[in-house]
Amino acid sequence: MGAVTRRGLASAGRDVVEGLVLGSWDAFLTVAQSADLDRPTRLPGWRAQEICVHLGVWDDYHAFDGLVASARGGGGETPDVDAANARVTAAHRNAPPADVLAALRRHRDAVAGYLHDGPRELDLAPTAAPVGVLPLLTTITAECYELAVHALDLADAGASQPPESLLDAGVAALADVTGALAAAHDVPGEAALLTPSGGWRFEAGSGGWEVEHLRARAPVRGPAVTGDAGVLLDASAGRANPVALLARRRLGLRDPAGLLALAPLVEVAPNLPGGPILRLAARSLSGAAGLLTRLRR
Repeated sequence: MGAVTRRGLASAGRDVVEGLVLGSWDAFLTVAQSADLDRPTRLPGWRAQEICVHLGVWDDYHAFDGLVASARGGGGETPDVDAANARVTAAHRNAPPADVLAALRRHRDAVAGYLHDGPRELDLAPTAAPVGVLPLLTTITAECYELAVHALDLADAGASQPPESLLDAGVAALADVTGALAAAHDVPGEAALLTPSGGWRFEAGSGGWEVEHLRARAPVRGPAVTGDAGVLLDASAGRANPVALLARRRLGLRDPAGLLALAPLVEVAPNLPGGPILRLAARSLSGAAGLLTRLRR
C-alpha cells in the first residue's frame, strides 16, 4: 500500500480532506438548488425540505460547532442524532427555500473556516460523532458520505443527478469511516469498494487504519464489494435491499469470508455505514454453508 497512513484520510492532511469535503458540499448545494423542497423523498415522512434543513446551520442548531467543541473537550457522549434532527426539522419545516439554501451554505462555510484557520492540534482529537468517537478530521470527511446519500435521496423531489465526484467522495468516506471504526474497536480487517471508475480500499489493524484510492481496473487483493458508486452508497445506507441488488448482479461480493472478519462492527457500532453489506456477507456465507450441508447429506 506504500507509505503507512495510520489515521486514514485524516493523516493524508487537510488539503486532501478539504478537496473531498468542500467539493462535496459544492456539488450537494447544486443538487439541492434543483430540488422542489416541498416534494416527498424516498425517506418516509421527509420532504426535500427536511433533508436540507437538518444539514443546515441555523441560529438554534449548529451541529458542526458541536463537533469542534467535542474535539476541544476530548470526545464525550455520542449525540442523539434522531432527537436533534426531529427538533431542527420541526422548527424550520416552513422555512422559505432561500433560507434553507442559506443554512446549507452556512454549514459549508463553517467547515471551510475550520479547514482554513482552525487549530491543527484538534485535527486528530477524539470527537463524539454520530457513529462513535473518531478523530475530528475523520468526522469531517464523513460528511461526504452523508451528502452523497442525501443527494441521491433528493432525486424523488426532482433534483438533478449528483455528479460522479460527489458519489466517489461518498465512497471514500465510507471506506475511511469503516476503517476508523474497525481500528477503534480492535476489529482488524480490510475491504475494497470497487466501482467502474476505481474505488477505495481500507485496511485496519494495530490501532490504526490506511485508506487508498484505486484506479479503474487496477488489481486489488482481498475482499471487495463491487457496483456503481450510487448502488454501493444505497446498499450501505439501507436505502436499497442488498440481497435484491446481489440477485440482480448490481452488487457483487468477492471473498465474503474476508468481509466477515469485519462483521463484529455491526454489533459494537450500530450506526455503522455499510452495516447492511456486512450482514449480506454473513448471510451469503450462511447460505453457502447450508448448501454444502445439503450436498453432503
